[in-house]
Amino acid sequence: MNRFGLELDPARLPKHVGIIMDGNGRWAKNRRLPRVAGHEKGYRVLKDVIECNREIGVSFISVFTFSTENWTRPESEVNFLMDLARKLAEEYTDTLLKNDIRLMVTGTDEKVPVNLSEKLKAAAARTSHCRAYTLNIVFNYGGRKEIVDAAKVIARKAAETPSILDTLDEESFREYLYHPDIPDLDLMIRTSGEKRISNFLLWEISYSELYFTDKYWPDFEPKDFWLAVSDYQNRMRRFGNIG
Repeated sequence: MNRFGLELDPARLPKHVGIIMDGNGRWAKNRRLPRVAGHEKGYRVLKDVIECNREIGVSFISVFTFSTENWTRPESEVNFLMDLARKLAEEYTDTLLKNDIRLMVTGTDEKVPVNLSEKLKAAAARTSHCRAYTLNIVFNYGGRKEIVDAAKVIARKAAETPSILDTLDEESFREYLYHPDIPDLDLMIRTSGEKRISNFLLWEISYSELYFTDKYWPDFEPKDFWLAVSDYQNRMRRFGNIG
């Protein structure tokens, strides 16, 4: 029994949990604050969840921090989100190292300032030996774009070696994704009451259990993360079979 009065079965933990951290802007608007105040609070909530997972033990967590569609937002907001990513790389990496947490960044470098891209890659490299669990920052990412990018690589290779298409299947296709070692999503959490997956890890999400909460991300607490994992443990996963 944990501090919230909840009990989890360690043998039935999801291996990979994805989080769409939605509602920062609406949270700020309801408080008559600028949108960036919601993002700042959301960043602190993310750190709380990272800390909370040390007690739970999920081995892989992916958080959607910036999508390829987010570039259409006001420039001031985009710049603030870039600064938050830079802040994580510069200020939080030591905390990740201290807690043996590996940092991974999934997305493209397109449009991202070069110095920020380099800082994120350096932070990931510094933590590559960590083994407690993996924190995957899904940044400047679009699920459809990832699949199209993979198809382009396959097409170029097939132009030189057509026979590779004869053995192409789901497992070999995965090798062309940004990070082939990302496990399939077991549980996807989305905050703010919206019920959609928003182009998030489309390949890995195919058989994910979906969990929606009306709470805006800045109001999301460690207990809510526990509740989501507890709900997952009450699901029966069939993967197309009859159970």
